[in-house]
Amino acid sequence: MWSWVRFSSALGKLVLVEIGTPRLRRWRRDLLDAGVGPVTVAKAYRLFRSVMNTAVSDRLIPKNPCHIPGAGQERSPERPTATVGQAFAVADVVPERYRLLVLPACFSSLRWGEVAGLARRHIHSEDGTITVERTVVELVSGRLTFGPPKSDASTRVVTVPSALLADVTAHLAEFVADDPDALVFLGPKGGMPRRSNFQEHWEKVIVDAGVPGLHFYDLRHAGNTRAAESGATLRELMDRMGHGTTRAALIYLHKTAGRDRKIADALSKLVEQARGTAGDESDSAESDGDGAEGHPEGTTGPEGHAGGHDSRIEIRKRNGPGRENRS
Repeated sequence: MWSWVRFSSALGKLVLVEIGTPRLRRWRRDLLDAGVGPVTVAKAYRLFRSVMNTAVSDRLIPKNPCHIPGAGQERSPERPTATVGQAFAVADVVPERYRLLVLPACFSSLRWGEVAGLARRHIHSEDGTITVERTVVELVSGRLTFGPPKSDASTRVVTVPSALLADVTAHLAEFVADDPDALVFLGPKGGMPRRSNFQEHWEKVIVDAGVPGLHFYDLRHAGNTRAAESGATLRELMDRMGHGTTRAALIYLHKTAGRDRKIADALSKLVEQARGTAGDESDSAESDGDGAEGHPEGTTGPEGHAGGHDSRIEIRKRNGPGRENRS
């Protein structure tokens, strides 16, 4: 939505044939010079490129003017991953009506719009699940409305960690009306929560919680990372996150020192088990050999062999006299 506002406000009044590559280059440069993040600019550029591709398909223009090398590529720096303790530190200092908004964002991998769009009927306390079937969208006019989730894969059922079910029940009882369509989260004046208004609370909260610089989306990132570290498969992670492509889910399957240690510890147990089995078999074989001829350990039997065991005697017993050389 933000991307649409950005390019529609700058280019929306132009006739399609007036939009050439040089003008797009100036538009992109103006956004970057105004302090808009490179990732956001890349998303806006890709969206506009898609619009112009449609115009080409409809034969409204002869060719797509979006030919700026690398303009649509995102190079997002790796965000720090919040710890479980930091997530609860934020939840403990945020206004009480927003406490549960923070926890599902982290531990159920919900986006802001998905959390803001939840109604009582979407929360299933009996089996500890949340149904995601809509999201809150802010229109160009500033009006908030409900829209479909980000993609088909984003329509999903997410299981809430059982340790948080008491928080869910308490929030529903204190802040949510009995109407199945009652919103789970409302602002102080009873309106639908707006991202920009919540941001004012957020800036103070992260300082009070001791995690300055933490973004709200970092909570979802942290939850996705913890889910990956728990051993979730790629398919399971995609379903929980609401992503339809492996590319997005693989971002959260990056290597972490803690997960690598768990992997190494698991392999170590396999090694120890193998060594223990091999040792038991070796001890058993030695025990059987020591008692073969009935001589105590350390004594000398026939032919001067310790323990009284002689392979030649065994051969003669099996093959009879004079046949030991054939064996």
